[in-house]
Amino acid sequence: MARVTVEDCIEKIPNRFRLVLMAAHRARNISAGSELTIDRDNDKNPVVALREIADETLDMDALKDSLVNGLQRVLPSEDEEDAAREERSPQFEALPAPPVELDEAEMLKALQNDRDGAPDGRL
Repeated sequence: MARVTVEDCIEKIPNRFRLVLMAAHRARNISAGSELTIDRDNDKNPVVALREIADETLDMDALKDSLVNGLQRVLPSEDEEDAAREERSPQFEALPAPPVELDEAEMLKALQNDRDGAPDGRL
């Protein structure tokens, strides 16, 4: 960051954590093909993103909304979960596999076969 310092950007976005999130998000957008609002001047994407923030050439509200939308997780509502539970039938739910009883010799053979990649006849 030879041409841009945090002090240049911190005036625009006072919270350093938010500044890092916004600059990183903008740098990823640039990597994905987003149009630049300033000349690149042979700078890498994070530096370009910081320069755009410092020069106020970005719509910061749109960038913030894009960042928030990218980080959001859509959780199904309780009604959707209840409907999904009702659709599932108990007869089709997965049952836990029964434990396999092996003596010491069978266990050693199975471990060696697993190591060698050979089938041992277990299901």
